Amino acid sequence: MKTLAYRLKTILTILTLVVLAAFLLAACTDEKDDPAPTASPAPPTDASGAEAFEVVPLDEPLEAPSEVPEELEIIWEVWALLTRDHVDRSSFDAEEFTEAAIRGMLAALDDAHTHYVRPDAFGIESSDLQGEFEGIGANVSMRADGKLIIVAPIEGGPAEAAGIRSGDIILEVDGESLDELSLLAAVSRIRGPRGSKVTLLVKHLGDLDPVEIVVTRDTIPLHSVLLRSEPGARIAHIRLTSFYADSADKLADAIQQVMADGAEGLILDVRDNPGGLLSSVVDITNLFLDADDFDNDDALILYEVNGEGQRTNWKVRRGGLAADIPLVVLTNGGSASASEILVGALQDHNRATAVGATTFGKGTVNIMRQLSNGGGLVVTFARWFTPLGRPIQDEGLTPDVEVDSTDRQAAETQQLERAMEILESVIGSKGSENTRS
Repeated sequence: MKTLAYRLKTILTILTLVVLAAFLLAACTDEKDDPAPTASPAPPTDASGAEAFEVVPLDEPLEAPSEVPEELEIIWEVWALLTRDHVDRSSFDAEEFTEAAIRGMLAALDDAHTHYVRPDAFGIESSDLQGEFEGIGANVSMRADGKLIIVAPIEGGPAEAAGIRSGDIILEVDGESLDELSLLAAVSRIRGPRGSKVTLLVKHLGDLDPVEIVVTRDTIPLHSVLLRSEPGARIAHIRLTSFYADSADKLADAIQQVMADGAEGLILDVRDNPGGLLSSVVDITNLFLDADDFDNDDALILYEVNGEGQRTNWKVRRGGLAADIPLVVLTNGGSASASEILVGALQDHNRATAVGATTFGKGTVNIMRQLSNGGGLVVTFARWFTPLGRPIQDEGLTPDVEVDSTDRQAAETQQLERAMEILESVIGSKGSENTRS
């Protein structure tokens, strides 16, 4: 017997071919809608005004391969007829049709969080989640004219050392033009194994002629933990930009540093943090909680429920590094997914005060599967809930203290000031209690 995996693979393959065929057929139908030349007779129509066609029987019935499930035979027939009869069948581009079919299938799900990752982007997305990548170390962007521009070389990276500057245009990589490539396709050509060399044709800002620059690639860390306060500050401000594989360790180091410098309160800033790895947010949340502070051993960070209704609990562990320091979390509409897991757990356990604006509202758990073409499929695997069972999807989390403004800069300033006021009050109260005792 064929395995379930094999059967699913067959079904997905067939569906892909069919949706692609449907895409092509729709395109051809659009062409028929163009006005006909005046010398051509109008096509016959039926009583409803629709174009009428003669039914041409097949010389012999189509027989689907044995591995095609019976319920999908009609789909296979449509694809078989298109590849046999369509006037443009000789120019079919299999790769283009495959990706169009995938997009069509995923659009039918009406799930923005389940999406296809092209082969040229798969390695970039999967490596970035680990908190580092191998390349030249530069932030890049694609201009409106399709030229790849250096936004800024990463400080201390190979690109900076080789003379790459902000505003430079990368024209070629190892002698191959970047014209007509997407941003991710261009980036995938520039990236490569640590220690390998890449030759870039670079046009410096203001220069007439481009120059070749050879850069030796290296491992480039992605910084997700940024200390915003001055050394020795009574209230430390730490910005968390993402949840990478190494973010929990980096955050623990930063917390230890500020506590050693005398910090008595902490602002954890997850504004505009889109999320990241589930394992990372669980580890980070555990920095601020301690299972010994709860009456039972079942204190949760979150729980998730999959498509079969199975529930998985993610529990609080013992020994939280910063379980006692007064804490405020800053949020806004860009705080999503893993950020919301963190905020939800801290709110439900009365561990921190959330200040800012309502969060984004992404309450799904997603996994990425690699496909045989080198691409990937990000799939919504489950929905997650806060420890008290609050759903997040499409709703978001309302902060304990709402501070917002249509002026983004004003909102950010006011949110930080309010967080400072709250912590000053808490720290002052604790100091008074200590004095009285």
